[in-house]
Amino acid sequence: MLLYYITDRRQFAGDENHQRQALLQQIAEASRGGVDFIQLREKDLCARELESLAREAAALIRRNSQTTRLLINSRSDIAIACGADGVHLRADDLSPREVRKIWPQPGPIIAVSCHSVADVERAASEGAKFVVFAPVFEKRGEAEVKPMGIEGLRAACRQAIPVLALGGVTLENAPECMKAGAAGVAGIRLFQENDIAEVTRALRG
Repeated sequence: MLLYYITDRRQFAGDENHQRQALLQQIAEASRGGVDFIQLREKDLCARELESLAREAAALIRRNSQTTRLLINSRSDIAIACGADGVHLRADDLSPREVRKIWPQPGPIIAVSCHSVADVERAASEGAKFVVFAPVFEKRGEAEVKPMGIEGLRAACRQAIPVLALGGVTLENAPECMKAGAAGVAGIRLFQENDIAEVTRALRG
């Protein structure tokens, strides 16, 4: 089971400095705890601040794990600059094929956010390594966004690419996602509101 932690420092208490330090601590714990991928998704930061944070995150991950990989949300330029392992693209971003043309080193990990089976098919055809499919379940505070449900996830998982489930995923419903064919689960609160070592043990049995 692949585990994919999506960051959001704004969920931590305190001012900007406290939130940043709390996030970096959580990233270190996630890499020590066996999380496979960490997506740095701090969309409100300017390029300079995001690159600075990304460099710190990359150094922490290298220090704490030989297997955890860092992806930067959307910003391929910053991912390249900070030595990240890859990039996470929105469905309307550059295509994985285009990203590979500008990436200076071979083999970047490219994940794509998908919200329909058509999105998944397109990501697979363009050479993404895996997709994050959302929302599977209703997300807290976002009742207006219609979840795809287990059947939607199952349809996505029939495509020729690994699919990670995102959106309202909990320790309780994660097994349903795996039974539907998911290669793993992704989340923000799942990893930021719980002890990561306990979460990884519980999910992987």
